[in-house]
Amino acid sequence: MPTSVVIGLSAVVVAICDGDAVVLTLRFPNEELQGLPFGPFDPEGHRTFELALRAFVKAQTRFDLGYVEQLYTFGDKGRDAPLADMGAGAARVISVGYLGLAPAALDGHSAASGWQAWNRFFPYEDWREGRPGSLVAIEAALRAWATTPEQLARARLLFALDGAPWNEERVLERYELLYEAGLVHEAARDRGEAQPVSLPPTGEPMISDHRRILGTALSRLRGKLKYRPVVFELMPEAFTLSALQRAVEAIAGVPLHKQNFRRALERAELVEGLGRMDAETGGRPAELFRFRREILAARPVSGLSLPLLRD
Repeated sequence: MPTSVVIGLSAVVVAICDGDAVVLTLRFPNEELQGLPFGPFDPEGHRTFELALRAFVKAQTRFDLGYVEQLYTFGDKGRDAPLADMGAGAARVISVGYLGLAPAALDGHSAASGWQAWNRFFPYEDWREGRPGSLVAIEAALRAWATTPEQLARARLLFALDGAPWNEERVLERYELLYEAGLVHEAARDRGEAQPVSLPPTGEPMISDHRRILGTALSRLRGKLKYRPVVFELMPEAFTLSALQRAVEAIAGVPLHKQNFRRALERAELVEGLGRMDAETGGRPAELFRFRREILAARPVSGLSLPLLRD
């Protein structure tokens, strides 16, 4: 008998809250772990994937999506762990992921949903205060796992071991290596094995394949910062340059050089001063700016330069 296929839709909805990148999560019935807004596509009842996704997110979290783009299609066998309430049974689940960006982490007043800091799920991805302490235990575990030169070379490259540079865009590849090495909760679960007695601090697990989808979204967004002005979809209409820099740093997970960042902004002509000050900064009033959205229709627009703050 042919295996039936269920198309699921998953949403990674990102916002900035108190200087951190946060993601909208859910606790599904009978599930201990958190997940992303998620539901099955009905080819008879839904006109498009995106409209179905918006309806799911609204119903599950009471949050209205704004900016949305399709992320990736996930269909690896043995990694879907379909939810019972999808009615999937033994069906193969193909999940279509979407990335949504919100200018504010608004409370949808849903008891099942909430905003969680991204670094709860990927603590080793946050280098804003320097090399994360969690990498000490992760490095030891990877070195113990690597039995071939190729495995060790991958670990060095992805996790910046032995002086290798850190590439913030390779979030998904890092998670996949940890999965392969059995250093995340989901690896033993998907293989039907008992959980290890202890794991290094590789982040909180999620239901199904949702942490993999989340890692894909973070990789996409970090890369896209540099070639499209998507960060402004996360900003209010008026913002200070310091708030903009903190938002970029929260997504990229790295500290930026303040003066060089502002010079790059000036050269790109992406923002415009509003001639009024923000008195709520807690210190010296700072000028408010806006994104010059009209230039998107006038000429090709690149993203933001990320001038790193060097030690």
